[in-house]
Amino acid sequence: SLSFCQLFLECPLECCLQRNRLRSHPLPDQTICLMATKIEKPDLKKNAWERNSLVLKSFDCTSEDNEQIISLLATALENPVKQNEENTEQKEADRALCAASTAHQADQTCRRIISQTMKEAKDKNVLPSEMKSLAEELNKLKAQFLEDLRQGNNLKNQVCIQNEYSDPATSEISSFQQEATNVVNKYIFK
Repeated sequence: SLSFCQLFLECPLECCLQRNRLRSHPLPDQTICLMATKIEKPDLKKNAWERNSLVLKSFDCTSEDNEQIISLLATALENPVKQNEENTEQKEADRALCAASTAHQADQTCRRIISQTMKEAKDKNVLPSEMKSLAEELNKLKAQFLEDLRQGNNLKNQVCIQNEYSDPATSEISSFQQEATNVVNKYIFK
């Protein structure tokens, strides 16, 4: 039952760049420009939760603005956010669906494989600078593997899958594990 409001200070990009340059430790101009492209002004039509928002021009604050800020705070305090009532049945059903999802299970397994693989690489004294590259390669491999799984493109290993006693998901995870091992070996056997 907390209250929520936001005060958005609108400032032209040029003004932001000038103010930044006056700081004792200014950020690069490109950082300020990037932030300017990403920040979003409150939009009540798009986001109902932003109803307790106030947009002010940051370069010319007035005493009238102070009154608006106090009014915004008072309104927010008088109208605390109502807690969503939890639908435990729906939550449990969603959890069950998630747990049953092949992609979710594959993701969890891949994470464990990557974690174990990274530990083994560290134990085999892979340089810290190479550990970062290794992690990036393994995560890229995992992302591609999961995307292929979602798209149904994981039929590369037809030999494994054609075995009628073999579970396709298990075969695919084994394939991922083998590929992960191959990536690590590139770092270990340099």
